[in-house]
Amino acid sequence: MPDAPAAGEPGSPRRQMHLAAFVEGVNHTTVWRDPAAGDQMAFASFRHAAQTAERGLFDFFFLGQGLRMREQRGELFELDIAGRPDSFAMLAALSEVTDRIGLAATVNTTFYEPAELARSFGTLDHLSGGRAAWNVVTSSDAFTGGNFRRGGYLPYADRYVRAQEVLAACAALWAPAPAAASFTGRYVGLRGEPAIPPPPQGRPVLIQAGDSPDGRDFGVAVADVVFSRHSGRDEGIAFRRDIDARATAAGRDPRSVLVLPIARIVLGETGRDAAERAREIGFAQIGPERALSFAEQVWGRDLHDWDPDGPLPDVEPYVPDTPVMQGRVQSKADPRATVAAWRARAERDGHTLRSLMVEIYARPTFVGSPKEVATEMAARFDAGACDGYVLSTHLMPTGLDDVVAEVVPLLQRSGHFRSSYPGGTLRDLLFAGAA
Repeated sequence: MPDAPAAGEPGSPRRQMHLAAFVEGVNHTTVWRDPAAGDQMAFASFRHAAQTAERGLFDFFFLGQGLRMREQRGELFELDIAGRPDSFAMLAALSEVTDRIGLAATVNTTFYEPAELARSFGTLDHLSGGRAAWNVVTSSDAFTGGNFRRGGYLPYADRYVRAQEVLAACAALWAPAPAAASFTGRYVGLRGEPAIPPPPQGRPVLIQAGDSPDGRDFGVAVADVVFSRHSGRDEGIAFRRDIDARATAAGRDPRSVLVLPIARIVLGETGRDAAERAREIGFAQIGPERALSFAEQVWGRDLHDWDPDGPLPDVEPYVPDTPVMQGRVQSKADPRATVAAWRARAERDGHTLRSLMVEIYARPTFVGSPKEVATEMAARFDAGACDGYVLSTHLMPTGLDDVVAEVVPLLQRSGHFRSSYPGGTLRDLLFAGAA
């Protein structure tokens, strides 16, 4: 990356990117069979990851959520059995071994009540000194709902209706006024006294990741951060423009809604080294069983006898009454169109089933030497594709160590990233210097 003045000096960029660390829990990106992988339940693993992100001056440390073990063809999906701790307990513990980094929990609005959510997030905000964040997610999934009293009763079209009501009820409980909190909606009713004083931030920072039209509208209505899957340059620019337009239509300043896409980084001494390492990681992420599980979810049928390192299945897909995989967000795409596109791609590029699944489901965002990665991250940011990145990794807890040690200093040198934490709460950190 070429030399550039440090942030705040004449000629330095006016905007600086935001970085966050995402611990997704156990899924296809997590290579928990790697000998270097740590215990997915041990506090020491999470402490290392969070302290590494704080050493890199990241904005927040972000935990995923799993409410029920997934099932494939009616059986427990064994590739996911490695544990996922409760976010509130883990983040509360992490608040004692970190000082400035935000602490974000993914919590579902469909299955929890406003009073417990307001108290839990308010408590985390107090314990951390104003560093709590809530990744607001929704569900209409009856399978997941089986673990909860209400079950999966919620119509798909109403998932954001309840989410809006839950947030409104929580806001009433977080309000500084001493009067009793009250809210009545279609799905949520509340009347009672707040259990704790108002949180230091007033309310936690809100993160939202819906990508449907309804999800985007919900995001610009409530969120401080929109967590995006659109990490490419052109798709990122289009998404950012859409969010800006929706925010303006909703009466919000677009600068009050940060867009942070997920990104995965693979580093090497050279671009060639990094590409080879990315290939190795991809095939570790998508083993034979995982490749077949992804294919089964699209074909809608049992493919366990199929050779994952051979050609794509020559049978046609169909949509079963019960999804092959339960507990995972179901794609709304036409499986026949998806299979047709996959076959064309496999024929064009010479893919086996497994190598195609690696290309589709395990392709990293940035691959190269630290200088190459930092330069490309900055270029997409400068082009307006995002306000920064939420960084995920295949390896817990050390997967971001090299990024913090080798990429962050280059971004600081070019003026694209902060060199110290400013004071204040997480919200202050996210919007420091906003005009």
